[in-house]
Amino acid sequence: MLPLVYVTVAAVTTDLAVWRRLWTTRIPELLLNTLALSTGVAVIDLLLGVSLAWIVTRYRFPGSRTWEWVFILPLSIPSYVLAYTYTHLLKRGSTLELLWQSVAGPEATLVSPFSFAGAMLVLALNTFPFVYLLARSAFKNVNVSFEEAALTTGASRMTTFFRVSLPLIRPSLIAGLFLATLYVASDFGAVSLLRVQTFTYAVYQQMTGRFDNDAAACLSLVLVICACIFLFGERRFRRQSRFYQTTGRYRHPVPRPCTPLAALLMTGYLLIVFMAAFGLPGALLVQWTTEALVAGTLSSAFVGYVWNSVSLSGLTATAAIVCSIPLAYVASGRRTWASTVCVQGAYTGYVLPGPVAALAVLVVVLQLIPQLYGTRLILLLAYLVHFLPVAVQGMEATLQQITPNLEEAARSLGARPVRNFVSVTLPLVRGGLLSAWILVFVQCMKELPASLLLRPPGADTLAVRIWLEASEELYQLAAPPALLIVVMTIPVVLLLMYHDRHAL
Repeated sequence: MLPLVYVTVAAVTTDLAVWRRLWTTRIPELLLNTLALSTGVAVIDLLLGVSLAWIVTRYRFPGSRTWEWVFILPLSIPSYVLAYTYTHLLKRGSTLELLWQSVAGPEATLVSPFSFAGAMLVLALNTFPFVYLLARSAFKNVNVSFEEAALTTGASRMTTFFRVSLPLIRPSLIAGLFLATLYVASDFGAVSLLRVQTFTYAVYQQMTGRFDNDAAACLSLVLVICACIFLFGERRFRRQSRFYQTTGRYRHPVPRPCTPLAALLMTGYLLIVFMAAFGLPGALLVQWTTEALVAGTLSSAFVGYVWNSVSLSGLTATAAIVCSIPLAYVASGRRTWASTVCVQGAYTGYVLPGPVAALAVLVVVLQLIPQLYGTRLILLLAYLVHFLPVAVQGMEATLQQITPNLEEAARSLGARPVRNFVSVTLPLVRGGLLSAWILVFVQCMKELPASLLLRPPGADTLAVRIWLEASEELYQLAAPPALLIVVMTIPVVLLLMYHDRHAL
């Protein structure tokens, strides 16, 4: 909790003149931009996620089973990778613009990627799977008896959808929109490449351009407060929006066949969304990587970047698992005030965006252990603070599925607590432990702001090289590390889909 404590103390004790200057020059603009960007992305995510989930769960047409898992693949592309591919796809004179001009006229232009609308489009294509996944699960589990009852009273299918189906999955929609909105509010990679002024980008500029840590702490505190307000509001809304099946006549929805014309239209819509979110960016990365390999522009330093990313991610994932096991073990058992404080303290990384966590870790280390400055340990600490909640959440969910009878049986046979944990509990949670390790590893591979701010000299990671090369529009040099991150992330995304499918 030290980073969060530092941000709060540093901001509260900052001179009032700094606050006054920020309130009159920066904070209103940043609040408006961050709120508008998050709201715009949420609206697009809602339209895309609900429509795609409805199509793949309620209609049967050629390829519908494949389309069901395809739309989780955009989660494998980091936001900054999607942003830099779209700076090429939407530039003046691009192939997409020429195709658009052939339809809309020679004077027609596409939206500029270096604009508010461009950033909104990129982030929406990157985050709509959050809404899609939860909406898809909810549509699969909703009781169609309610919809049939509405149809028998004379309601049209459109009316039934908006008056019955959609309200019944409202908790899932709110959860998906919460994840997407929090992701957008804390995103650094896409907004920094597309030059959109949000809180995370402003914090980075204050630290690297003005070297003003006090102003950065003030902006960080405002962002953390907004995140906390949004978090508590979402929790409260979800508690008030619970729906229960109160009768025994529960029927699962069965996809209904559709006409060839409807199947063609649906497939076309699904294909357009998939190509925009994953197909075109992925094809560009493959093309640029091939060109770089053929031209021999990849230097031997690329191997070092891979090693830096893999070693740091592996160490962080291992440290996160070691730290999360006792926390999750306590959280899954009987709660006390001390255990609650420890577990909730571990989750503070959720409300600390990347640049904020990096700033806080940097200053705390300089105050307490200055010897760590300029070493890989400080970067590992920043990763651990930011991604420990992922490991704790994964381990806690796994431990809660173990019946206490197994541990009690071992104790009745004379096993000491430590042996009981090592011989009984740990083998039962191996699957969850491995999943949590992989999730933290992949998150660290994609992490950008802390790597940019805290990396030692000569310790660039793949994410840092992507950002640096993409900032200079050196697409061929940025493509190989970007493609490698995507390829390494896809198996984890598919594993997530596998568990989701078997949980339904």
